[in-house]
Amino acid sequence: MSYEELLTQTALANEQVIVMTAENRALVRNLPGILGKRFIDTGITEQTMIGAAAGLALRGRTPVVHALAAFLTMRAFEFVRTDVGIANLPVKLSSFIPGFLSDGNGPTHQAIEDISIMRGIPNVTVFAPADEDDLVKMLPQIWESKSPAYTRINTRKTTYVHEPFTPGKAEVIAEGSDVTILTYGLLFEQALIAVEMLKSEGLSVGLINMRSLKPVDEQAILKASAQSKLVVTLEDHFLTGGLYTIVAEVLLKHRTTANVLPMALNEKWFRPALLPSVLEHEGFTGKQIAEKILGYQTAHNQPQILTPEFSE
Repeated sequence: MSYEELLTQTALANEQVIVMTAENRALVRNLPGILGKRFIDTGITEQTMIGAAAGLALRGRTPVVHALAAFLTMRAFEFVRTDVGIANLPVKLSSFIPGFLSDGNGPTHQAIEDISIMRGIPNVTVFAPADEDDLVKMLPQIWESKSPAYTRINTRKTTYVHEPFTPGKAEVIAEGSDVTILTYGLLFEQALIAVEMLKSEGLSVGLINMRSLKPVDEQAILKASAQSKLVVTLEDHFLTGGLYTIVAEVLLKHRTTANVLPMALNEKWFRPALLPSVLEHEGFTGKQIAEKILGYQTAHNQPQILTPEFSE
């Protein structure tokens, strides 16, 4: 099932669901003719769209709103914070082309601080599916919730079949005593490749899909940190405020520590190109991820608190 098919099915079953867009119909091209007045395109006006969505939510509707991730999170930030977050309204934010999925676009259209921004708003939950299968398994519960929610929409088709979704729970793919990779979204595909390469080198490797970033599965993080000699956080996001920060917060909260290697964008935007070239240039292919982990282990073969090496 595709994103549009799921949203169509959901909206037809529940007349309180309103579909909105700020002139970004890529995910919902067929819905205007199906939903009629329950499809609203406000034009290139993300702030207006969020304000209107909040008004509809106050009247018992569940608006599912669409815009490019960079503009949904940054241009409309105050409206999300004030109209949706403070009021704790069930507005569902569908974020198009977040992270490296905005591959051909420059910095103005790159949403690589979106998780940091959205998780900083009280009441707003944050989710990042690994692919289309993960997406359609997650969205029904996200849309049914009475909380505001931000979802990094990822409609990439893969062959991986994900487990059922529970908000606040990570999907533990495998456990490992040498290395555990924590990741989310698009880079889950590359993490799978890295895991197989690391296994071929004789390592015991774990992999966790951190599909729910707020609420986050603290126990999954703590267990991986306790069981593995090295924890790797892998994300198409700035180093600041994303998964690396979340892991640090969890460890500090529980008064423990771990050897953590972050792979993220450190104080830089990515160079626009076709997606395979972006991943290669920025060092996020499965092969490059595995090589960085192997190199890191070689350099730090004794248990110790490691100095992070950031992706440049």
